[in-house]
Amino acid sequence: MNTTVVSYFDQAVSRFPDNPCVDFLDKKYTYREIDELVSRTAKGLQQMGVGKGSKVGLCLPNTPYHVICYYAILKAGGTVVNFNPLYSRSEIAYQIEDSGTQIMITLNLKQIYPKVHACLETTCLQHIVVCSMSEILPAVKSVLFQVLKRSEIADFPRDPAHMSFTRLSNTDGHYTATAPEADDLAVLQYTGGTTGQPKGAMLSHGNIAANTLQIRQCIPTVTEGEEKMLGVLPFFHVFAMTVVMNFGISIGAELILLPRFELSQLLKTLQSKGATLFPGVPTIYTAINNAPNLNKLDLSSLTYCISGGAPLPVQTKASFEEATGCKLVEGYGLTECGPVATVNPFEGIIKAGSIGLPLNDTRISIQDPAEPGKEVPQGEKGEIVISGPQVMLGYWQRPEATASTIINGGLHSGDIGYADEDGYIFLVDRIKDLIICSGYNVYPRHIEDALYCHPGIAEAIVIGVDDEYRGQAPKAFVKLAAGYEDLDSESIKTFLDDRLSRIEMPKDIEIREDLPKTMVGKLSKKELVEEQQAKAGAAARA
Repeated sequence: MNTTVVSYFDQAVSRFPDNPCVDFLDKKYTYREIDELVSRTAKGLQQMGVGKGSKVGLCLPNTPYHVICYYAILKAGGTVVNFNPLYSRSEIAYQIEDSGTQIMITLNLKQIYPKVHACLETTCLQHIVVCSMSEILPAVKSVLFQVLKRSEIADFPRDPAHMSFTRLSNTDGHYTATAPEADDLAVLQYTGGTTGQPKGAMLSHGNIAANTLQIRQCIPTVTEGEEKMLGVLPFFHVFAMTVVMNFGISIGAELILLPRFELSQLLKTLQSKGATLFPGVPTIYTAINNAPNLNKLDLSSLTYCISGGAPLPVQTKASFEEATGCKLVEGYGLTECGPVATVNPFEGIIKAGSIGLPLNDTRISIQDPAEPGKEVPQGEKGEIVISGPQVMLGYWQRPEATASTIINGGLHSGDIGYADEDGYIFLVDRIKDLIICSGYNVYPRHIEDALYCHPGIAEAIVIGVDDEYRGQAPKAFVKLAAGYEDLDSESIKTFLDDRLSRIEMPKDIEIREDLPKTMVGKLSKKELVEEQQAKAGAAARA
């Protein structure tokens, strides 16, 4: 087994040097060309002082720069720190300080660069490498971008704190090769921070290499050197980093990159580029299912799709497979395990509502949340605990959080689930999302799954709200599908009558034009919880 993800990259370059590696908005790079840019950039980074222990930030959307700089940092001996370019300035500043990032690589766009630049004087950040958007576009698009999008381009000072990517990579490429150990830190991947400040999950070279291999082993029929991987999920997110970029590179696939999710562009790209592999999140597959012209598109090139990041509604899976003929399976994992722990088999039995079977060398234990280490009987609900080579080293500079999360080598997920007699794992809900209603446990996901059975509901979120009589009660927020604009909450409740118990029936069903999402596109409960708490507080003061 490869002990570093860089070795997968090197093997792909050796086996498929003239194959396309990256296609970015119609500009293509071969594996040989990407390798040359990686080597030249690694040499430039080492000239800046990057070595073992150096933290180099990537604040980039999906572009060739992300692929090049990710592998260059690792080859130079440094540690990648992934930054979400849509973060606010204060969020970026916090992560810079917490991680000790001294070099940041970003784009010359006004949407991103000024936020990074503002951190030079207020954080430990010392240098910014600025990449040019126009230089990675095809010739005609590059000219048009510079003319039509001039107002979006950010200028940067020519001073010791700044360096263009062109200058950084203007080397002979003869970097000093490093030989990282499996336990050496490769990536600091920050959690979403839904509770408290985000924490940096320390993913080692061995963690990432192991998870890349595990993904490869669960899709046995891919053809190495011939697949086309659509990358619309952002590489700064751990799911896309492993399942799109690293796995794609490991099989010599062509990475078709889109800098953001925009439905019409996505559908056009899927059809015109002949993508075969397409990892996504449930909201993306839901959007495709609801596309008005879906029946006119030919998406037959798709063979395998993996859904992750959030529970995949059974109806969303069925509708997508019917529309495309592609097999869509659900996986499960956490940032802290690189991220994949389970996936439904592509060849074999898929059980409706299951998050699948543990990956190779991975053990899933269902334990009593009140007594860590005590397993519950098969079929009973408990906390999902993950053991395997992909489990992180711990949280960066958070020994107490590490000790409470990794116990006896097992990663405590904070998720409630159960295992059936065949070893398939079923996710019930997050422990923190559990609603205690008149003393009974009510799981929002069960209610959401029932809502998704209605063809008029495109998206659904269920949270717990305060209730004088029951303590807490479920409340549902839904977005209607096209053509169901007349659907009302009472009709939805009538639909749910034979699908939910009285205790599970939502107290209210609120119909909205849009539901909040994270920057990766997952439905987000956080904003709705805060909104309902604020309303309750205002009512109490009135």
